[in-house]
Amino acid sequence: MASLRMCVVIFFALSQFAAATQINSNSVLVALLDSGYTELSELVEKALLLQALEKAVTSHNITIFAPRNEALEREIDPEFKRFLLEPRNLPSLQTLLLHHIIPSRLGRTEWPEKTTRHTTLSSEPLHLSSLDSVKLAGNAEVVHLDDVFRPDGIIHGINRLLIPKSVQQDFNNRRSLRAISAVKPEGAPEVDPRTNRLRKPAPPVPAGSSPILPIYYAMAPGPSLAPAPAPGPGGPHHHFDGESQVKDFIHTLLHYGGYNELADILVNLTNLATEMGKLVSEGYVLTVLAPNDEAMAKLTADQLAEPGAPERIMYYHIVPEYQTEESMYNAVRRFGKIRYDTLHVPHKVVAQEADGSVKFGDDNDESAYLFDPDIYTDGRISVQGIDGVLFPASEKTISKMSETVHHLQTPVKSRRGTPENSALN
Repeated sequence: MASLRMCVVIFFALSQFAAATQINSNSVLVALLDSGYTELSELVEKALLLQALEKAVTSHNITIFAPRNEALEREIDPEFKRFLLEPRNLPSLQTLLLHHIIPSRLGRTEWPEKTTRHTTLSSEPLHLSSLDSVKLAGNAEVVHLDDVFRPDGIIHGINRLLIPKSVQQDFNNRRSLRAISAVKPEGAPEVDPRTNRLRKPAPPVPAGSSPILPIYYAMAPGPSLAPAPAPGPGGPHHHFDGESQVKDFIHTLLHYGGYNELADILVNLTNLATEMGKLVSEGYVLTVLAPNDEAMAKLTADQLAEPGAPERIMYYHIVPEYQTEESMYNAVRRFGKIRYDTLHVPHKVVAQEADGSVKFGDDNDESAYLFDPDIYTDGRISVQGIDGVLFPASEKTISKMSETVHHLQTPVKSRRGTPENSALN
């Protein structure tokens, strides 16, 4: 089945490639897509490099150092591979792949006897050398010399992936502990049950004096954004760049496809994106249960017309915890029903295991399944795609009552087109 799927992918790539460019069918690029280096071929397609490589082979011959499939399937660090496949890291993936290509022809007969430096299609050079009978490209051993030989290029098989320093540095910066835990942990904030606002510590008072209550204790309760405490560091230092992280996940939604309505609401109809950026900057973590476009299309005009309704709907889909598909599924498998806090205080969203997935909501007609897992995960914000829009139980009851009242107040038409009660007058 996997081989059949791979054949379909290669056929589709070849057809698209041939349609977009008039490249010779005997080209080394066509040979790469149709070779046994299927993992590398898929990465080239995901990196959108086919057009750039076509221009390269029309200008000069090229030499491709192709890692074997095992090096990309099982021997590569899973976290590094996940980093490369994230849409926002497309430049890093392109740099890494272009580092495997030299814009000249270097076959067995042209291979240097001493260590030489060669320019690659990326901005970083690659050193080629010979050690006894072993040919080396960087720190990788050439295991299949002249594996694919074409008029416009050569493919050599190597035993490992070549990682340029710039890509490694980008990955280290994202993973660095200094980037995620440089803020000294502080005590978890408390939420005032009267106002649903974060409770500030009372100022110190002399011994024997009556306690001084903050002024906001006398304020009338109103709508607020009161997240649960994050398990990681936080505080007033604004260490985390929450604004850019929120922009990243909204852009990821747009590139992912199928979540344009949610992205539009976050950007244009509410100030929630700004609030989320502030929370992440303070050290909080968030999980967004993102309804897809099909689910958002089912919302009626009445559900969105009330002032503040879009914000309340979105708040109910944000959990002030960092959850992934794996963590949520393991929790519902172990404990049954799980109730997660939401930013729509004090409402909670229920999660349970169903049909090998995670189902949110109590009612069958108002539930939503985890549909597109782990759309975006950066350690601070997690986005999980769901196939329905969720509402708190109390709001669903009010919505049904209003629909019933509206139905009862609508005059019933008689067959003659006049209200039935006019016949009683």
